[in-house]
Amino acid sequence: MQRHRVAVIGAGFGGLFAIKALRNANVDITLINGTAYHLFQPLLYQVATGVLSEGEIAPPIREVLRNQDNVDVKLGWAQDVDTENKIITVAGPGIDYTVEYDTLIVAAGASQSYFGNDHFSDNAPGMKSIDDALELRAKIFGAFEIADLQTDPEAQERWLTFVVVGAGPTGVEMAGQIAELAHRNLPGQYKHIDPRKARIILIDAVGAVLNTFGDHLSTRALQQLHRLGVEVELNTKVVNVDRTGIEVESERGHQRIPSMTKVWAAGVAAPPLARKIAAAAGAETDRAGRIMVNPDLTVPGHPEIFVLGDMMNLTDPSTGRPLPGVAQVAMQGGKYAAQTIKGRLKRKPAGEPFKYFDKGSMATISRFSAVASIGSKIRLSGFLAWVMWLVVHVFYLVGFKNRFTTVLHWAVSFLGRGRSERVATEQQAFARKAMYEYGNPFERARLADAPPADEVSVTDADRLSENGRVPAKTK
Repeated sequence: MQRHRVAVIGAGFGGLFAIKALRNANVDITLINGTAYHLFQPLLYQVATGVLSEGEIAPPIREVLRNQDNVDVKLGWAQDVDTENKIITVAGPGIDYTVEYDTLIVAAGASQSYFGNDHFSDNAPGMKSIDDALELRAKIFGAFEIADLQTDPEAQERWLTFVVVGAGPTGVEMAGQIAELAHRNLPGQYKHIDPRKARIILIDAVGAVLNTFGDHLSTRALQQLHRLGVEVELNTKVVNVDRTGIEVESERGHQRIPSMTKVWAAGVAAPPLARKIAAAAGAETDRAGRIMVNPDLTVPGHPEIFVLGDMMNLTDPSTGRPLPGVAQVAMQGGKYAAQTIKGRLKRKPAGEPFKYFDKGSMATISRFSAVASIGSKIRLSGFLAWVMWLVVHVFYLVGFKNRFTTVLHWAVSFLGRGRSERVATEQQAFARKAMYEYGNPFERARLADAPPADEVSVTDADRLSENGRVPAKTK
């Protein structure tokens, strides 16, 4: 007799916690993920600034789940879901396939949002993937190297100006780490520039940094950023980004900031798959493309489909606001979905609606300085908050090896003046643009063995320019 089939899209916090909670359940699980690793996204900025290696925050999925026999891991990008026949269409590397399910858990995370200006991404990478972090690492460290070669003071200043867009946790942490590089780690290593003269500019359209942390912690974070030498521009809207600078509008009017290194840390949106599932299921989405779910995290009219984390929109009855797109929501949602599935298999009555327990929010600003909001009353800042941040992040890193090497690298970076992962290559800096020009290599290889051009279907030809991941630029 065939066991109950659970398909999980996404190996982030939500998907992984759901799978682990189903370890002893009488189910067969198929995990579909676009990468072969689980990404600990909160530490991406430390990869981008040379503190950690990518392997320390991205353990292989098969290694993480090696002791769980009821899981089949498949590499690929879920393209569509047939909610009537319960079939997922997946595009793997050079091969398409389908996965059938009885219960579906959708936890594919979020993508970077440029608020309708997707062309900004050409010159301002986001912070959502290992590829993003490695590209930014190459750009950040490369900027100091190229600045050292310049004889034109204006060109030198452009290369030593770093602009971070978005004053949420990721943007604040990124700006703080670049400032530490410039003022603490790199001085004395260059003959022709003083890294301490670098400008680090943090921009946000709202009027506060760490806007969701409350006025007290927001003010403390702003003060610490100023002490680090970060220029904070609030109530400032980005209107254009190009290769050599960024244009903004504020109360002072229109302004251009010459800069060769821009980082986009503002805004997230659900991936296109969310809208496809919503359309197929007859569900609604919000402005960011997230699916409006029932209190039990299922899609209305489809109790067999759970949506978790950044892909769902669910109002928290205690606050009257949608649940935040943070790791804890995904983790708790994954456990809840697994418990619900196990209850259904045992034919138990439906349980209580999902209830999110807010364990608080944390953000580092620099070494020995962080802010932490815990519950409705506890607000911490400074060294104690930083220690709490370290402990929490080490706890949630997957695998003993990752925790051990991460602590060692933190000691090198925070107690000493070194950066363990400063190596950056041209490939990391330019691979994204090269792939954009070249097109998806798997599809090019597939078409190399295809029939002659006049026999290739429109669908096959379109794979070179579409394929959902890396389009080929029209010449």
